[in-house]
Amino acid sequence: MAEWMDLTGKVIIVTGGSRGIGEHVVKILRRNNATVIVADLTPNPDYESDENILFINCNVAKKDSVDAMVKEVIDKYGKIDGLLNNAGVSRPRLLVDFYGEKPEYELSEDDFDFMVSINQKGVFLCSQAVARHMIKQKNGVIVNMSSEAGMQGSKGQSCYSGTKGAVLSYTMSWAKELGPFNIRVVGVAPSINERTPMNDDAAFAALAYTRGQDPNNVSSDYEKVIPMGRAGKLDEVADLICYLLSDRASYISGTTINISGAKSTR
Repeated sequence: MAEWMDLTGKVIIVTGGSRGIGEHVVKILRRNNATVIVADLTPNPDYESDENILFINCNVAKKDSVDAMVKEVIDKYGKIDGLLNNAGVSRPRLLVDFYGEKPEYELSEDDFDFMVSINQKGVFLCSQAVARHMIKQKNGVIVNMSSEAGMQGSKGQSCYSGTKGAVLSYTMSWAKELGPFNIRVVGVAPSINERTPMNDDAAFAALAYTRGQDPNNVSSDYEKVIPMGRAGKLDEVADLICYLLSDRASYISGTTINISGAKSTR
């Protein structure tokens, strides 16, 4: 793959790149010779020995933090070839706790603001800051992390689904705006994947409650609704993202690619 998808000379920002899908993307980008900027709040010790990975402490929900991160990248490298808007959060919540047992799993204003600020506002702030430079370069790629939940909705995840639906619309709209400057904007919509910090035991317990399920059986129940019979691998999602960031995907823009093992067809 390294010979086919050589990213030598590419400077790519990955928000939320210290763990989960972002960590897998960073590792595959590096295997294909890209220079990677990890914009996150927590560094990953595994990156410290690689001089071609730069960690920048960044809160994607804060404009000053995003602008400072982008300025540091431009000052150091002089350009930005790609941005992956990967940073995201989820709090499984019901609109109304009709079970009447766990009011903490009813959507609150704090839950709403938390998810919207990172999943939606963060994508806007990072894309805007990066696009200013890509327009001058007349080149670049922005990949937005959406979700199958943003396409079809998800019980117990209405707010999360709403933010990912917004990302779908951003992707289509920005592709139309930025296309004349040779900037591609593409989305990726994963479904059920291997466990990540975002779907840890606490998140599974909350999601199980919102769906009236036993938290010990949520994973197996999920696998039954995937025609391919298994959860997705994080490397499978990361491979798709890295392809979209590469010149091999030079005519793909304005669309969001579902990667779900055919789950969305059921």
